[in-house]
Amino acid sequence: MRILGIDPGSVRTGFGIVDLQGGQLRYVVSGCIRVGDGPLPERLRTIFREMDSILEQYRPDEVAVERVFMARNPDSALKLGQARGAAIVAVVNRALQVHEYTALQIKQATVGRGHAQKQQVQHMVQVLLQLPGKPQADAADALACALCHAHTDQTLRHLQSRGVTGARR
Repeated sequence: MRILGIDPGSVRTGFGIVDLQGGQLRYVVSGCIRVGDGPLPERLRTIFREMDSILEQYRPDEVAVERVFMARNPDSALKLGQARGAAIVAVVNRALQVHEYTALQIKQATVGRGHAQKQQVQHMVQVLLQLPGKPQADAADALACALCHAHTDQTLRHLQSRGVTGARR
């Protein structure tokens, strides 16, 4: 199973792809869609087009996206939500289901603490995926989102195989 993790942002949208085979995780690729500081509609178009290109090239089976939280600045939260929407539209245009996780869930699954700092997330992503160096912060967050989904999926499949009812995403 190939999993794409997305860390949405109106200036930088991180992406990270991992393969999950036989319980083993393997790093595929990660990076950032950088849109600069032009008009928001142009930035949203860039996010959509670049995400569509990533989907075309790497063909993930599953997609995990970080949920938006209410920031201190409502304008920033709105822009973040719109950037997230542009990425999600690219995903659903390819008939892929979107799995959403909060930052707290992602950090808990990756670091073991829901209030971990960015550097801790980067370090754990590097360790878990056996990367030669720390990934860029937004790419690390996207990879952490993909790892969270992989761990959640494995746990749910295990519970379902044991006959536990009510276990769902």
